[in-house]
Amino acid sequence: MLEPQGTLFFLLLMVAFGGLVLWLALARQVVFRVLAACLAFIPAMVFGIAAVNKYYDYYQTWGAMFSDLSGQAQSIPHVSAASLKRGGSLQQQIASSSNASLDAQFGDLFSTTVTGPRSHITRQVYVYLPPQYFSKTYVKYRFPAIELLHGAPGQPSTWVNVMNVIPVYLNLLAEHKADPAVLVMPDTDGGLQYSLQCLNDPRGLQDMTFVGKEVPEWVAANLRVQQPSGFWGIAGYSEGGFCAANIGLRYAYRFGYVGVESGYFAPDTSQVPLGGKPNGKPVDVNVFKGNPRLLALNTPQNYIKHIPVGVPVPQFYLAAGAEDQQDVQAAEYFRQLLLLRDANVPLDIVSGAGHQARVWRDALSPILDWMTTGLTTEIMSEGAEYGIKPAATSTPATKPAHTLPLKTAHPSLPAPTALSPFPGTLLFAGRHPGAAARSPAGSGALPDSARTPVRSLRR
Repeated sequence: MLEPQGTLFFLLLMVAFGGLVLWLALARQVVFRVLAACLAFIPAMVFGIAAVNKYYDYYQTWGAMFSDLSGQAQSIPHVSAASLKRGGSLQQQIASSSNASLDAQFGDLFSTTVTGPRSHITRQVYVYLPPQYFSKTYVKYRFPAIELLHGAPGQPSTWVNVMNVIPVYLNLLAEHKADPAVLVMPDTDGGLQYSLQCLNDPRGLQDMTFVGKEVPEWVAANLRVQQPSGFWGIAGYSEGGFCAANIGLRYAYRFGYVGVESGYFAPDTSQVPLGGKPNGKPVDVNVFKGNPRLLALNTPQNYIKHIPVGVPVPQFYLAAGAEDQQDVQAAEYFRQLLLLRDANVPLDIVSGAGHQARVWRDALSPILDWMTTGLTTEIMSEGAEYGIKPAATSTPATKPAHTLPLKTAHPSLPAPTALSPFPGTLLFAGRHPGAAARSPAGSGALPDSARTPVRSLRR
């Protein structure tokens, strides 16, 4: 009841405000009237902030708010680069800082710091290893991975504290609706005051390189995870949705599946640190001003029109809140463009909400179901060639094929128009591993006997 969105909390704020206003009216001495007026601003201000939080359905508990705003999660172990140099592999560091029996049941969440060798960006990254990562059945298995990108303002802990990604994913695994994958949650902005949009600024930070290349490469080099390829997925909400769409198309040889929740498909004005320095004053910048070629390359709704036939385009899953028509229209338009390359593009319109955390939480389950199943199907279809099938002690059981329903009607495709030649050269070519076997909703999966039932999240 006293949580940030609780009715009792709002009533208490109203009572406090009313009491202070009454004191202001009854007080005879000026000093007490001024004090009452000043104090009345506090519950009024808190009420306004709480109302905004309730509208966006963001923080549901005080603990989540404190952890997210402070950027701290006291129970999450941190693995530093220095400890890796002193103490050997990341696997050894994880083993020494966690409980093996709990890891095998609930998985393991840890944070680390990654420095990009090309971008020279250093930021925090959260990594979640599923329970199967600690199972002997999977000891020789290289897992698919999904990179999850937060919005602005946001940080890696938002996926844990606000989006509840770990309990959501554990429930899916327990119900055999998803397959095991490593979840990677990088800091895409470097601070709550910034909005970099995962772009490579020609005169500043190379954020796309860090998020789209260097973080996946670090994960693949230090964990039992597939190399960046069609065996990786990328997803995000709001600004993170734009990042996922843009990176997914630009680095299509590194990602096979893309999830976009309430995203947009053309870059907006960025808020970047002055001089590209960490913790610098945020300034509004159009990073591609005067460079129409780079702007075109980083506008997914234009770039998708000019990718040659034969060059791979990742599978996409789109979601938006029904109450935000701008988000819905953007998703429907981009879906129409994708349908020219892929006959099955799921679009999830979440009713009763707009550009809100409720939409992103509701869409998270079907996205993880769709993406992990597809990634596992790709790995299993290529397993003989790459030598990555998990050891199995029983006859594999096939999970029934499933098709995700479209939750809204979509207008017919517009008549084709002539496309002008795209300026510059493409940043990728050829097919990546798994491209030939990719299907919108794969029917292949790991045997049920190889999954570890999970009932609840470790406290």
